[in-house]
Amino acid sequence: MRSLVLVAAGGLAREALTVVDAAGRHDCVVAVDDDPRRWGRDLAGRRLGDPTGAMVIGGIDQLADLTTSEVVVCAGRGSTRRTLVGRLARLGVTADRYARLLHPGVPVPASCTVGPGSVVLAHVSLTSDVQVGAHVVLMPQVTLTHDDVVDDYATLCAGVSLGGGVHVGSAAYVGMNASVHPGRTVGPGATVGMGAVVLEDVPAGETWVGVPARPVRATAGARR
Repeated sequence: MRSLVLVAAGGLAREALTVVDAAGRHDCVVAVDDDPRRWGRDLAGRRLGDPTGAMVIGGIDQLADLTTSEVVVCAGRGSTRRTLVGRLARLGVTADRYARLLHPGVPVPASCTVGPGSVVLAHVSLTSDVQVGAHVVLMPQVTLTHDDVVDDYATLCAGVSLGGGVHVGSAAYVGMNASVHPGRTVGPGATVGMGAVVLEDVPAGETWVGVPARPVRATAGARR
């Protein structure tokens, strides 16, 4: 029997479960979360006895006893996923136990790679020579084109489009329907706002918004 544990029982876990159900590769799926209000309920909050999805069986430390299950961390923020992966390592969860959740309707060309622990939802498009790291989240309608690199723990929200040769850094967050000009870089930990059009490199840790995208501090200054 192939079992899977989803870590963090929020909205992303519910979305990940749709991929699990579509792929049909796991016989048993449960979730763990440190919020005791979620325990004994399914991911939609229904109590045991009326479950329609994976049940939340207890806190995250239970993974110390679930030594044969595959694991996917479903926290929405990349920095939180990174913290949880470190915590799970201390519980004995090794890198080879992380599953890759790839919707079966998303073809991955031979020249492209998707790392362990990553969640790729329906209607994502990867064209050629795309590298997606570990524990990355790609929401529906994300488009990745030739030579794009998406580093570990990055999050690309629904409708994001990257031109060719774009590099998205570790734990960066690109908001819904944002687009990035070919060859540009979104630095580690940076945030790109919804609908932004990125024409320049976004430095690490900065937040850029607008059309064309500008740093938040510059936008605020212009309004004064």
